[in-house]
Amino acid sequence: MRLVAVSKTFAGGAVREAAQAGLRDFGENYVTEGVEKIRELRGLGLIWHYVGPIQSNKTRLIAEHFDWVHSIDREKIAARLSQARGAEQTELQVCIQVNVSGESSKGGAAPEGIVSLARKVAGLPRMKLRGLMAIPEPTSDERLQRRRFAELRALRDELNRDGLALDTLSMGMSADMEAAIAEGATMVRVGTAIFGERTS
Repeated sequence: MRLVAVSKTFAGGAVREAAQAGLRDFGENYVTEGVEKIRELRGLGLIWHYVGPIQSNKTRLIAEHFDWVHSIDREKIAARLSQARGAEQTELQVCIQVNVSGESSKGGAAPEGIVSLARKVAGLPRMKLRGLMAIPEPTSDERLQRRRFAELRALRDELNRDGLALDTLSMGMSADMEAAIAEGATMVRVGTAIFGERTS
């Protein structure tokens, strides 16, 4: 399992300290802030994950600078990332975000559209579909947490039966990572538990 340290709103110095402690994977929610840190810390050999919502006008910056994108939820966004990824770069590693809790305020593709979307994303050049990501509704009910993560795992398994070879379940954050790990997470995205509480 990989630990992605979500460093949004924290300065490059905090990332440098975490890297010195042995962390290599860092996640960012805001494109401009993330790109600034990537440039500042370029020599450290870090792996950068974009985990936030994606606006069409930010796809080029994301494709040019990040190693992973966890939050694809539309074919249009995937196509723009594919087009913007340089031919000299390694393949962009991507996950499709699934709205497993059905919240209208939350990003992610509807579960019933995942098979079609995954086939389209998997066929795009210069990127590799690795798996699925979800951010379920916040709850202290561990049974509900586990049910949401189990739903994501079942979708991944369905896609693999359909001929895809997906190896990634990006699920679980500081408040629910234990439930996510119990349901088979291969990546957890942890910020507060590593960097502390964020200030607005």
